[in-house]
Amino acid sequence: MATIRNELPAYVRNAVPVPLDKRAPWYVNTAPTYAGIFLWIAFYDQLAKGLTLGTLWAVLLGVVIAGAVCHYFFYYVPGLLGMKTGQPLYIVGTSTFGIKGGYFIPGIFMGLLQIGWYSVATYYATKLILNGLGYPAITPYGLEEEGYARAWDATFIVLAFVWGYLFALVGGLGIEYVARVAQIFPVVPIVMLLLGGVLALPHLKAYIETPVPSDFDTTYVSAGTLLMIQLIVGFFGTAGAVGADFCANNRTRQDVSLGGLVGIWAAIVFTAGLAIVTVAGAHGADPTKIASLPADERYRYGQALQILGPAWLSRSMLILFAIGSMAPACFCSFIIGNSLSTMLGKPQARIPITLAGTTVGISIAVTGASANLAPYFGLIGASFGPVIGAMAADYFLSGGEWSGPREGVNWAGYLAWIVGFLVGISNNDVVAGVLGFKPLADWHPTGVYSLLIGAVVYVVAARTIGLPARIPGAVPVVRPADE
Repeated sequence: MATIRNELPAYVRNAVPVPLDKRAPWYVNTAPTYAGIFLWIAFYDQLAKGLTLGTLWAVLLGVVIAGAVCHYFFYYVPGLLGMKTGQPLYIVGTSTFGIKGGYFIPGIFMGLLQIGWYSVATYYATKLILNGLGYPAITPYGLEEEGYARAWDATFIVLAFVWGYLFALVGGLGIEYVARVAQIFPVVPIVMLLLGGVLALPHLKAYIETPVPSDFDTTYVSAGTLLMIQLIVGFFGTAGAVGADFCANNRTRQDVSLGGLVGIWAAIVFTAGLAIVTVAGAHGADPTKIASLPADERYRYGQALQILGPAWLSRSMLILFAIGSMAPACFCSFIIGNSLSTMLGKPQARIPITLAGTTVGISIAVTGASANLAPYFGLIGASFGPVIGAMAADYFLSGGEWSGPREGVNWAGYLAWIVGFLVGISNNDVVAGVLGFKPLADWHPTGVYSLLIGAVVYVVAARTIGLPARIPGAVPVVRPADE
């Protein structure tokens, strides 16, 4: 076995499980960590777009369903795998993708996607601060419109780099520093969301539903409901897979379950529900002002705040939301450095790797390309939906246990990812630009489709082409007593 261990990749050979005496209840780690992710304004700023395709009640129903889907489909199996082994995602993923295949999926791939998320974090924080200080709103993709500034305005660029590097450094220093930030700043968006809901409540009766275009009409369910599932699942894709990392710090199956029910499902309903109600209230409060905004801005939460409250309050709230986004920014930068330094075998270079990755993210942010989140959410859901689907299939094929690392590349996992990813991007704007049309409408929850297809393809491939041999004892695990 010593010879075998010497032949293992460094990231597998050096894997150390979280010991039982270092684990804690769900309300100490899993729930607050996930809740902090959903308290990020980048999550709910554009969710009210669903109101263009359905009634307020239909959209809120979609929020509730999306919370259940995120918990049960995208988080629960990775969470159980982490809890049962004490190992992070890039280790438990070696059963589904192999010890060589695991280099890229989920290892390096996770770090690369987090660079994109860091661009979103930087863009939103910079935009909110400037709007709060009275600067013009930033036009998505730098398009010229009256009253709007280009995203690459000098002030925007300077602030973006200052903000981006500050929280890149915090994330690069380690998870203990990220945890300190996460314990403090989520309180800010909670208070702001509640205040926005209170300001909106008196105007909900005046809200007039938007007529749904006939080509978006569905026979059995509102397209607005389905769009909510697509957007929320897309945002949650990578975070669901990281449930393995979070729940490696949990003690029992109950911790995994309650951590997800509170930190994911309840947090989604709270944040997304209040944000959508706030936007609806703004439409009822001043429909004329709403109509004067560019189409892309009419259903943004940030714009709704500026309509509902006095100028001093709304601007202060925007700056406070930027402050509240510190925790997600630190989390993204930590994942960038941790994933890439681990998979590249250079843990001592975590800070330089973090800064290099976040530099790419900041550079994307200053172009304004991080403004339109719907295609990005869809891409994330398509990217990690089949990863989680394949992991879930492997978990159930192994009798509800982790099968352990497999040799080489597990082609069943990669085939599941490729097919699932193609299904997942079938309604993405990037695909539409290449093909000249969209195979599926925007409101289809293709992130969910990609997970289901990934699971089915993995099972079929496992039964036909087979799975690589397991490597018994290659990775130490720490199993809770009741497992």
